[in-house]
Amino acid sequence: MNAPVHSSHLSNPDNADGVTRLDAVVIGTGVAGLYQLHRLREMRLAVRAYDAASGVGGTWYWNRYPGARFDSQAEVYQYWISEELYKAWKPSERFPAQPETEQWLNFVADRLDLKRDIQFNTRIASAHFNEDTERWAITTEQGERIDAQYLVACCGMLSAPLAERFPGQASFKGQIVHTGLWPKEGIDLKGKRVAVVGTGATGIQVIQTIASEVGSMKVFTRTPQYVVPMKNPKYTQADWDHWSGQYEFLKQRVQGTFAGFHYDFESGPWAEKTPEERLAVLERFWDDGSLSMWLATFPEMFFDEGVSHEVSEFVRAKMRVRLNNDPDLCMKLIPSDYGFGTHRVPLENKYLEVYLQDNVEAVDCRAAPIECVVPEGIRTADGKVHETDVIILAVGFDAGSGALMRIDIRGRDGQSLKAQWTQEIRTAMGLQVHGFPNLFTTGAPLAPSAALCNMTTCLQQQVDWITGCIAYARSQGKHVVEATKEFQDQWVAHHDETAAPTLVVKTDSWYMGSNVEGKPRRLLSYIGGVGNYRSRCDDLAANGYPGFAMH
Repeated sequence: MNAPVHSSHLSNPDNADGVTRLDAVVIGTGVAGLYQLHRLREMRLAVRAYDAASGVGGTWYWNRYPGARFDSQAEVYQYWISEELYKAWKPSERFPAQPETEQWLNFVADRLDLKRDIQFNTRIASAHFNEDTERWAITTEQGERIDAQYLVACCGMLSAPLAERFPGQASFKGQIVHTGLWPKEGIDLKGKRVAVVGTGATGIQVIQTIASEVGSMKVFTRTPQYVVPMKNPKYTQADWDHWSGQYEFLKQRVQGTFAGFHYDFESGPWAEKTPEERLAVLERFWDDGSLSMWLATFPEMFFDEGVSHEVSEFVRAKMRVRLNNDPDLCMKLIPSDYGFGTHRVPLENKYLEVYLQDNVEAVDCRAAPIECVVPEGIRTADGKVHETDVIILAVGFDAGSGALMRIDIRGRDGQSLKAQWTQEIRTAMGLQVHGFPNLFTTGAPLAPSAALCNMTTCLQQQVDWITGCIAYARSQGKHVVEATKEFQDQWVAHHDETAAPTLVVKTDSWYMGSNVEGKPRRLLSYIGGVGNYRSRCDDLAANGYPGFAMH
């Protein structure tokens, strides 16, 4: 692999007056941040990435809870930088766990020599656009001042944990931890009384993993989830040679599918199939043990109540059998008030069987919601105190907008991004926000992202577009890029029109911001398809970025 191109003065940027001067600042060193740093260095920009963590990985640094693993197949959860890089790292299994994914991202960072341009243990506190200099004045929590032309936020879609979720958490005598802030040294759960709050994708991974070692476990469940059993075979070198041989095909394939995977909706229209043919499709994808059950069977499940009901009932029947048709467990753990696929679909490994163990209890928070945390444990609305030694909060994140809103970002006329998004979440394709010149975003609201996209596909596409836009502006002698109000308004209208016919917007979930009190309701991710979004972005680039004012 060629040595990375870089600016020779990066290790000592101009800071004679105590201000670090850079061409660009990248916030975050997860999948997007690492790639963005690489692409901007290729342009010979003076660029530095900042991360609050002590190492690279983003999501895969922070989420080190028991059982954490991704649910995109390893052959497409990939960088498409070069075939050589792809082949150089062999995943151990189809869906690798967090430690391996963190190692892989470190491997990539080392191969590309990125770490010398990353400042770790540094959280960005504020970023204010200076209208006189037309540059960003950025400060860290440690008080460092940075002056940069471009600010690229690669903060992550799911990186603002809802850690202070219940009254009284500080009074708890035991240990309380959010899954997204799991300590590096781990937590000893052997023989302990453990409470897990939340049964989304993360909660499910934790619950199925720790059930064999805890003394007892109470799972506080409010919104049951449809689940699909994960099939996770080990990968041999021969397996990886097989996938490596398809590098070019896979690289192209993921760009055009609905969700950025190598599978797509290709089963044919629901209406043209007999009941037997429909069942055969569902059984085939169920047996695949991947998200293809959700994102490659029938797209009609997202629009048609009748199709949604039939697909949902297919999944419910599979779940009932595994719960031994226990009416109490089925009521607590199988959804009945929303359709399959309108929430994030978790993959799991013997998750439902955990509830058949004598030491595991499902506490129904619809019947008796959690009231508060007390020194002894969790008190529910029926007055019962559930005594416990450890409370694990798998209660999710302020998705999409939360990470950016936790930074004091101010654009033209001192307008606050947080204040804006507290009222209404608007972006121009999730790539810029009108009123915030030279601020680019990845994994942001109104672009395809964690909700309906294989993240490596979508983040690389967004980084490539941002890089191309900056390169174009520089080639034209322009210093400032800002989405126009008209373009942003058009995109928001298109986004909403695309989402409106779907059942997703009729369902309460973090997709809609429903998990955060007072959050404006809008589908956080673009649901028009990854391939469609990419072609729209490509058209903008080919036509000189109409809708993005430059001067």
